[in-house]
Amino acid sequence: MPIGVGEIVEGTVTGITHFGAFVELPGGETGLIHISEVADTYVRDIKNYLKYNEKIKVKVIGIDEKGKISLSIKQLKEKKTSQPVQIDWSNRRREAGMSFEDKLARFLKESEERQQDLRRSHESKRGSGGYRRREDF
Repeated sequence: MPIGVGEIVEGTVTGITHFGAFVELPGGETGLIHISEVADTYVRDIKNYLKYNEKIKVKVIGIDEKGKISLSIKQLKEKKTSQPVQIDWSNRRREAGMSFEDKLARFLKESEERQQDLRRSHESKRGSGGYRRREDF
């Protein structure tokens, strides 16, 4: 039975390269998971994510005219659908009675909180990565 785009199948990792991993699919066909389709984060070394002979689920994301099969692990996760923006009108009415200085102070506080969240998120993605002290060697 031929495999089609959009299908989720289980396969076995048969090869790992610096650019991706080859997976044997049901029916004996082989597909490639490009390194950019392994995880939602930057993947420096694919061997940290996949092992030889490991059984994994993959999504078929493409089949070209030559029959090469493109696979993805990261697209297995459901994408968040964008929700319509909800306006909090009670907040708007409350703001109507505030002075400009109060609104500005509130904006600056919320902005700083968002910046701190972004910095924390960025640092957790980067890892330690900094310089090590001499005694750590």
